[in-house]
Amino acid sequence: GFQSARLAVDYALVVIDMQRGFLDPSSPLYIAGAADTVPACARAIDCCHRAGVPVVFAVRHYRADGSDVERARYDVWAKGGKPLSEMCPASMSDAWPEEFRRAPADYVIVKPRFSAFFHTELDLILRRLGVDTVLLAGTTTPNCIRSTFYDALSLDYDAVVLSDCTSSVTPAVQQANLADMQRVGGRIMTAADLEQLLG
Repeated sequence: GFQSARLAVDYALVVIDMQRGFLDPSSPLYIAGAADTVPACARAIDCCHRAGVPVVFAVRHYRADGSDVERARYDVWAKGGKPLSEMCPASMSDAWPEEFRRAPADYVIVKPRFSAFFHTELDLILRRLGVDTVLLAGTTTPNCIRSTFYDALSLDYDAVVLSDCTSSVTPAVQQANLADMQRVGGRIMTAADLEQLLG
């Protein structure tokens, strides 16, 4: 039964939006600096796999008709080649970097908006696993990372933001957002810190 398989792990890594549609300069949704975090993200993923920590890939995928694209993003999306959909060029698809080694036990959830908790099964997955601390990696820090972080706190999880595994439009925006999250009780760590923590 499920109870005997329950892991009761302390941590889970949530990797957000690290997909070609955000990493490739040809995409209208491109985030400068996000590609630079791919090695640190891959390091965190590998570390969690070695330590038996669940890894959740929270990804965007849009329907080709645009019916599920955010209203505020629709025009840019439609005019820019429909990134993250079935109709876009491969360079701006929903695929993640080749450096990310997937494990059979990893979870993949499609998130329709910024927070990885909003209209997804993430909370259910984490509670069934017994997770109490969410490790956050991905892009962008002020949007998807921050909204997921605050939802995690609201749902009574502890939250860690991996600073070298996250990115913003400028270093100043990155630092301001990390400082804000730290002030409300978040922990800021690096991929190297995570390796030390998980041994």
